[in-house]
Amino acid sequence: MARLSTFNIWVLAARPKTLWAAMAPVMVGTAMAFETGKGAWLPALAALFGAVMIQIGTNFANDYFDYQKGTDTEHRLGPLRVTQAGLVQPETMKWAIALAFCMAGTAGIYLVWQGGWPIFIIGCLSILSGIFYTAGPYPLGYTGLADLFVLIFFGPVAVGGTYYVQTLEMHHSVLWSGLAPGLFSVAILTVNNLRDIEEDKRAGKKTLAVRFGRSFAQGQYLLCLVSASAIPAILYILEGNHPLATVTILLPLAALSSIRLVFTTRDGPTLNGVLAFTGKLLLLYSVVFSVGWLR
Repeated sequence: MARLSTFNIWVLAARPKTLWAAMAPVMVGTAMAFETGKGAWLPALAALFGAVMIQIGTNFANDYFDYQKGTDTEHRLGPLRVTQAGLVQPETMKWAIALAFCMAGTAGIYLVWQGGWPIFIIGCLSILSGIFYTAGPYPLGYTGLADLFVLIFFGPVAVGGTYYVQTLEMHHSVLWSGLAPGLFSVAILTVNNLRDIEEDKRAGKKTLAVRFGRSFAQGQYLLCLVSASAIPAILYILEGNHPLATVTILLPLAALSSIRLVFTTRDGPTLNGVLAFTGKLLLLYSVVFSVGWLR
């Protein structure tokens, strides 16, 4: 392996391909806030910064705690984990985890001032979930609860929180809309678990893919993509507003190749490509939805 610069090592540790999962719900919530005429850029940017830093902190924590638990080995099929590879010392990674969450907290101070105690509770729960995703005796990622956590916190919580700090109000359509980025994020996690299913079995990591098998995970991926893409159409049927946002229902057509690969391949690098593509699909969904909602 070519020698990596310190900067590139930390970029690897931050896992930039996963950051769309943090950015997309902020985009959706901001678009919905601006549609009401109450959108505000400073709270939106603070929410974006906080969400990205929580995601990076969670990625650092996963890197460290998976190494401590022996889950990450030299046989890993996924992207390089820097602690396991010896590129970052465990003690250094612990400080990086603390720094990332503290930086999220700096944005959180402003957001709490803007939105009050509900935002404080959301921020604390988000950080704790990020840590205990892989830490502790019963980590979310090892018990099969990760999918529910991702759906909630990368979906309605993130979209609703972003909307609330700008408008200081809540609407049921915001929370329903939040399910879509949450479902896309679950699809990303599903590809990750599908790729690592054999390694996770050996490590005792009981993801849903391990618990219920490869066919379940394949079906879960398809269901997440189709359900997420259909949510704006369902809202249009129920409320009769924002017809252009329903264009998202066509997005699974762009994912046909990835869906086929999920059902036909077990090759790690190929599934890494599917994972990256699903992140881009989440971004595309957020752009299409946001533009359609604002028109």
